[in-house]
Amino acid sequence: MTNSNHAPKAPATDSVTPSFLALTPLFLFLALFIGAGVYFQSQGVDFAFYQLPSVVAILPAIIFAILISKQKLNQSIDTFLAGIGHSNIIAMCIIYLLAGAFAAVAKATGGVDATVALGLSLVPSSLLLPGFFVIAAFIATAMGTSMGTIAAVAPIALGVANEAQIDLAIMAGAVISGALFGDNLSIISDTTIAATRTQGCEMKDKFRENLIFSIPASIITLVIFTLVGQGQADVAAQEIDFIKVIPYLTILFLAVVGINVFVVLTVGILLAGVTGLLTMDYGVIQFGQDIYAGFSNMQEIFILSMLVGGLAALMQQQGGLAFVSKQVEKLIARFSKAKGEASCRASELGMAGIVAATNTCVANNTVSIVVTGDIAKDLAQKHGVTPKRAASILDIFSCIIQGLIPYGAQALLVASTFSLSPLEVVAHAWYCMILAVVAVLIVVFRKRK
Repeated sequence: MTNSNHAPKAPATDSVTPSFLALTPLFLFLALFIGAGVYFQSQGVDFAFYQLPSVVAILPAIIFAILISKQKLNQSIDTFLAGIGHSNIIAMCIIYLLAGAFAAVAKATGGVDATVALGLSLVPSSLLLPGFFVIAAFIATAMGTSMGTIAAVAPIALGVANEAQIDLAIMAGAVISGALFGDNLSIISDTTIAATRTQGCEMKDKFRENLIFSIPASIITLVIFTLVGQGQADVAAQEIDFIKVIPYLTILFLAVVGINVFVVLTVGILLAGVTGLLTMDYGVIQFGQDIYAGFSNMQEIFILSMLVGGLAALMQQQGGLAFVSKQVEKLIARFSKAKGEASCRASELGMAGIVAATNTCVANNTVSIVVTGDIAKDLAQKHGVTPKRAASILDIFSCIIQGLIPYGAQALLVASTFSLSPLEVVAHAWYCMILAVVAVLIVVFRKRK
């Protein structure tokens, strides 16, 4: 990962005149995306907020941003292309591809099934709820995707819950809680990639910073799931292939010790492929096809990140980001006349509020981080917030909202699997609720060096 001291700096928002008008393309994007979601939801369509692809909803916003620009047409297009080609955006997209390839190859070679089986073998029958929270957390941390984790774990959790007569809504809450815990921490999660690249920090540093928030929240969550747990069931023993778990354990270890993320993911892909070649009927051609399938799985977030980068560049050039930054600065000044630590604290709360509000609108934590990344970085630089802290704040509060909105992909997938209402699912996503309280308390009361 690029060292934060050498990471490309976002253009200064002070050099342009703040303009509310420059933000209207973003509002157009949100109106189209959310409006379509509300409409399809009223029609009873499954996954309503994903019927209009975000990469299509953003196109009118880009056209509108170019039309209202004070630059000449060719200059506006150049600004847009420069935003797309920003080194942070390109690096982010390459990491998306590698992460997608690893997830696809590991799934195809049995790594997901082996990891789930290992987790189930370690869960006592009397601790099924906290056990599934831990299983989902570990798999999401290793896979870097809450959706992939839910898809793998939720059907098993449903069967166990029915056998043990555990309240389905509570079990669903344990699965989504663990999945979002792991997704928030994982170094190959698209949210981590987006947060660290926009703030210019190392993934290992953001990971360690996240632990300050996540560990106490997860402990409290485990205690609660243990106390409310009822019933038990003997989970049928499954054959565990430890070799297929090695790729997951390896990338976790390499990431924590600080190896470059491109190297980490490449090693993970190769290890997953080799385990398949050695343990099953898995050929080199299939290996290549799975890598490509992983690339394809990341197509939407890949394209959207590039388009958001271009739109952000247009809004920044026209003063939109400067306007938001100025308003947040006024808010910070209103609640904190003091300098130093108090200003830093208010700035962090401002970042949290911006990314939370954005994620509430777009129902996508990665997109919310990409959209608000430049604003957060500007606030961090002005008020002495470290890049790792800013990245952690963005990821944590986007994760919190993602787990609590009933129209988010995670809640919809869990609800579909358990045949529950999405509202029932998010009402039991206790980790996200606890993390929100813990995070605010840490931001307010933690001493800064």
